[in-house]
Amino acid sequence: MSEKTLTRMELSEAVFGAVGLSRNESAELVESVLNHMSDALVKGESVKISSFGTFSVRSKSARVGRNPKTGEEVPIEPRRVLTFRPSHIMKERVDAGNKR
Repeated sequence: MSEKTLTRMELSEAVFGAVGLSRNESAELVESVLNHMSDALVKGESVKISSFGTFSVRSKSARVGRNPKTGEEVPIEPRRVLTFRPSHIMKERVDAGNKR
């Protein structure tokens, strides 16, 4: 597997190349989309992107964990976690990439 990471700058460059906006406008567009997505997630809404997947926030209740080194029990506070569920189309694309 590749260790390459797609960055905001690379997304902006892709928008710049595909749409023809200026580099600054492309960066603002990417930033605006990401901000809109994160604002929705903070409010507890799901973000569904067709053919890509769904981001959602899930509440986890308090529980008792264990320090693996010492075996000591440690309380874990309730929290909200971000989850991503890929669409079946995305799963198929990733799987097809594994067969190269």
